[in-house]
Amino acid sequence: MTLLAALWGDQRGAAASEMALVTPLLLILLMGSVELGNYFMNEHILVKAVRDGARFAARQNFSNYDACSGAPGGAVVADTQALVMTGLLSGGTNKLRNWTAATITVSVNCSTTAGTETLEGIYRGRATGAPRVTVTASVPYQPVLASFGFSGIGLNLNASQNAAVMGL
Repeated sequence: MTLLAALWGDQRGAAASEMALVTPLLLILLMGSVELGNYFMNEHILVKAVRDGARFAARQNFSNYDACSGAPGGAVVADTQALVMTGLLSGGTNKLRNWTAATITVSVNCSTTAGTETLEGIYRGRATGAPRVTVTASVPYQPVLASFGFSGIGLNLNASQNAAVMGL
């Protein structure tokens, strides 16, 4: 009985056993924080890129925006897609993995009040109204933990931005 009482009161190794119990929880919190930070960083990159693309497309020549639906004319769509993906009009590497030009759309719409009011300023003389360009992107999220076999989350990063066309 003395041996059993001595083992029951022995404190050696208590810290190691407590650490063994807490380590999985700490690893889950650590990796979850890393994954959440990566998600928000990728979302920020996407939103900023789409905003820059809409700003770029809105400052192209009015002759590219004759129609009030569909895509703008000229090289506006291809140049905007390249700018959104890489930050450059040609060359460069994609800002996010899994990004292709097919995930980025550039479209135009016009105000519906063009027939009831007189357009002034840079829009004067346009029969179709004031054009607005919309840039939309959807990119599959690539998790950090994919290298450990945790892939297939199925999340998409989405962003959309519109801007009034100001022309050159």
